[in-house]
Amino acid sequence: MKVLGIIPSRYASTRFPGKALADICGKTMVQRVYEQAKTAAGVEMVMVATDDERIARNVESFGGRVMLTSSNHANGTSRCLEVVEKLEKQGRTFDVVINIQGDEPLIKPEQIGRLVALFQDEKTDIATLIHPIEKADELMNPNVVKVVTGVQKQALYFSRQAIPFVRGEKTENWPGKTEVYKHLGIYAYRTSVLKKIVLLSPGRLEQAESLEQLRWLENGFVIKADITDYEGFGVDTPEDLAKLINKICNEPHL
Repeated sequence: MKVLGIIPSRYASTRFPGKALADICGKTMVQRVYEQAKTAAGVEMVMVATDDERIARNVESFGGRVMLTSSNHANGTSRCLEVVEKLEKQGRTFDVVINIQGDEPLIKPEQIGRLVALFQDEKTDIATLIHPIEKADELMNPNVVKVVTGVQKQALYFSRQAIPFVRGEKTENWPGKTEVYKHLGIYAYRTSVLKKIVLLSPGRLEQAESLEQLRWLENGFVIKADITDYEGFGVDTPEDLAKLINKICNEPHL
């Protein structure tokens, strides 16, 4: 099984323009993500996909692979497909594509490896990671996407609402009464599936919750999830970056 890791990386960002090139203790954010992804087991190639020459030059400066893509993509999923199609024209084909978030400089290679392993099950169309929720305020936060899974860890539903509902219990007790999980926004797809899902129109559930993955569930694709104890550290704002710099620079092994 040949696996391609793609890091979609944009310069434009509403809350934090240019964060891909933010300096984190001597390395840019995109470099730190790339270096983590490169060491993941089972990944044959890692490629940064960007529409910005500045990011492309930075990736080339540290010896990384980069591909310039269109600036018209609505999301990272379609940007990934552009990379796949361009590589196929060059004679490079892959069975699985991992969409790696470009603002997660502390992503663990083992997490990426876990996604790869989920495709040993031929029923897996799409793979993702979930993390246990232990606090009620996080469970009730609409900005935290929750997920419920079946006995084979296939995703049944994603929601901004607290799910599953625990009857007869106060909401603050829900995390202790049943398993509740948050969704971490990293995806892997079979290449054949990636080519199909980018053609889908937004469904009613996606439009209601503003969650793209519901479009895939509505159309019958199997999303398998693995549980990770490591939540990660995403950078959305300059304040997030300041916290991350303090963490990394004070812990040289990171």
